[in-house]
Amino acid sequence: MANLESAIDSAFWDQSISSPRTLDGSAKSVPGEPFPLDGARASKALRIQQLSFLRNGFPLGIIPSISPPSQKDLGSFSLQTLLLRPSTSNWWLGLIGQFRPKKLISAIKTELQSADELELPVFRDAAKHFLDKSLYSVALATQLSLSPSTSLLWSTERQGEKKGYRNNFKIYHQLPDHDITLDAAWPELFMDRKGKYWEVPESISLDMSSLPSDSGLQYHFGIHKNSGHPQAFNALDGEAPSALMPGLCAKAAFSSQKSKDIWRRKETKEDLIIKTDKGSYWRPSYDVRLREPHAAISGIIGGTCAAWFGKGSKNVESQSEDNIPTTNNKRSPLSADFFGSACYTFQHGQFRKLYGDLTRVDARLDLSSLSSFAKRIFKSSSANKSLSSPRLNLIFQQQVAGPIVFRVDSKLLLDSKAGKLGPHIEDVIYSLSYSLRLLRSGKVVAWYSPKRKEGMIELRLFEF
Repeated sequence: MANLESAIDSAFWDQSISSPRTLDGSAKSVPGEPFPLDGARASKALRIQQLSFLRNGFPLGIIPSISPPSQKDLGSFSLQTLLLRPSTSNWWLGLIGQFRPKKLISAIKTELQSADELELPVFRDAAKHFLDKSLYSVALATQLSLSPSTSLLWSTERQGEKKGYRNNFKIYHQLPDHDITLDAAWPELFMDRKGKYWEVPESISLDMSSLPSDSGLQYHFGIHKNSGHPQAFNALDGEAPSALMPGLCAKAAFSSQKSKDIWRRKETKEDLIIKTDKGSYWRPSYDVRLREPHAAISGIIGGTCAAWFGKGSKNVESQSEDNIPTTNNKRSPLSADFFGSACYTFQHGQFRKLYGDLTRVDARLDLSSLSSFAKRIFKSSSANKSLSSPRLNLIFQQQVAGPIVFRVDSKLLLDSKAGKLGPHIEDVIYSLSYSLRLLRSGKVVAWYSPKRKEGMIELRLFEF
């Protein structure tokens, strides 16, 4: 079924979204905004771990990606590779390199075309363009396992066309029924519902979340601190989300999730063992999470409460250091709200055969804010327009051949906007995946977002 945990995860600052804007391959979603597409959620594997695996299947271990740069002459196309990864039993170090070839190719082409004769000085001048620092970006990351349940991760990266470094420090501790995470970044990159990126100079989070239980009950507590005013990363103007303004926030959320099969065809021994004239052989599904045809309904309902401390918690217009307003949105010192999602899933096929053995549709209706929805029904002027409208997430998956699956994630806003009447598409992501039987539920995914004009190749595990 579609990922219902997005409902509770979207309330906090630690939900990662896949993005080629950073070398670690992710950015954070803005808390309190509408739930992101399932296909946009970042892989559970670290980017260095992904590159270490993916380079075995790409020429020279080079993996391409697409993302608009801050300087247009650099071009959107980039190449990444893992340059170094020494490791021991409880420690590893990784070095990622990225290269944008468009500016280099254009500069060399111009140099050669402007020369009257192709002599040695011409080639020497052309070779100097390889020394342009804006073409290259590097990231260094290390992880240390302090114990079987505790690990420490530190990373830093430098974008060639930008000044300064992006740093991240994380401590992860696993308890029998809970996860505790301390995450600090300076600066941290966030992406809002419109696909715009914002840089927060300093972001620190301490979270404790419960693991999924048989009863479906889940809860999450967190303390978050923003320091400094958010800066637009890929836009010249626009209002920064109020959740990213300076301040200290304590937040708690709970949810209850249930699912019910309408019908399901269980996997049998005959499905796994195929008998032929030449003998019997084992044929498992390409993905263990897609091995049983079924139809099911599921739902989640929950609530959040938050308390803000600091200047940003007042209901006043916030301003940046140069006295330019960064947001006009009001942020209440105390707030509480409810959210919910309902999902219907239909799957045909067991994803074993070479052709026509998987067609799957997930339809999930999301309500991000019950209070905003109620205010809209009663035509209150204080209703948050972006949160008051329900959204319908549709996921369509179709087997192309063997382990290759085409997928479309789309989000429909069930509301009208200027120039459009009725529901309309708010976001969409196209992807092509190659499932790996040896990983049981792992796949290599190549996705593209027309809204963000971004695309990348990832390794994803136990998620679909």
